[in-house]
Amino acid sequence: MAQHHEITDHKHGTMDVTEHERTFDGFIRLLIWGAVSSLAVVIFLALANA
Repeated sequence: MAQHHEITDHKHGTMDVTEHERTFDGFIRLLIWGAVSSLAVVIFLALANA
């Protein structure tokens, strides 16, 4: 069952990773916006004496 792997002629460092990098950058941007938004809500609640 483990013999179904194909052998390819992949050369290390030749894969196009631009889409991967764009997705990762978007993910990090989303995390930063989420953290800033959460902090803004917490600060607003503290100032509003909630």
